[in-house]
Amino acid sequence: MIARTTVDTQSCLLQRDGSVVTVTLNRPQQANALSRDLVAGLIAIVADIEADPVVRACILTGAGERAFCAGADLKERAAMAGDEVISFLGQLRRLNDGLAALRCPVIAAVNGAAMGGGLELALACDLRLVAADASMGLTETSLAIIPGGGGTQRLPRLVGAARAKEMIYAARRIDADEALRIGLVNEVVPRGRLLERAREIAAEIAGNSPLAVAQAKRAIDRGGERPLEQALAIEQECYAPLLETADRVEALRAFAEKRRPVFGGR
Repeated sequence: MIARTTVDTQSCLLQRDGSVVTVTLNRPQQANALSRDLVAGLIAIVADIEADPVVRACILTGAGERAFCAGADLKERAAMAGDEVISFLGQLRRLNDGLAALRCPVIAAVNGAAMGGGLELALACDLRLVAADASMGLTETSLAIIPGGGGTQRLPRLVGAARAKEMIYAARRIDADEALRIGLVNEVVPRGRLLERAREIAAEIAGNSPLAVAQAKRAIDRGGERPLEQALAIEQECYAPLLETADRVEALRAFAEKRRPVFGGR
């Protein structure tokens, strides 16, 4: 296990505690809005996490109590030319695609408003826990644009096309209970327990074989939109390599010895 360390890139923070990392959007005075610097910092952090074999789970949250992420920094956006906006959206998609592709599961701890690009960031995570007073929405049509960081694709895959269309067309904001009801989030948690609950789930994940968790994530993500026959073939592809791992040997030995396995990720 690695020691606790903290990395500060000003606009985002990374705290490492053993095999779990917590990434914090750190622009509370700007409602953690997605500036160029913040997006660039998050891309670098995601790359560092992917390259670190010790990391088994990641928590993503926002600083302060006002917002998880209010979306794009509209003051910065207003000064951008059209080609600069397209370039920024390319970076945002790169961030969200990288976050979604991480081999370790990512838990969004949504501590406040998650609007526009902020909700798209949460949609790229594997699990979403939200504070009871949080609100969410893809509100871009009220600004005469559409979601550009993956929202039109990831939201329907979670809540269905009809609900996603209603939210996006109407630029509708929904509360935490509604988000839970439609399957957008996994749990609604009292604000004071949000990070604690995220850490509990992260610890549960980190206690299992990281190889098996990564392959389970791969099977679900790659097979989810495929016809069943193809999806089952993907599951078999992901299953087979695990049989020859040291973690599998350890799991069988621990079962025979009636103890918890200690997985080394090999």
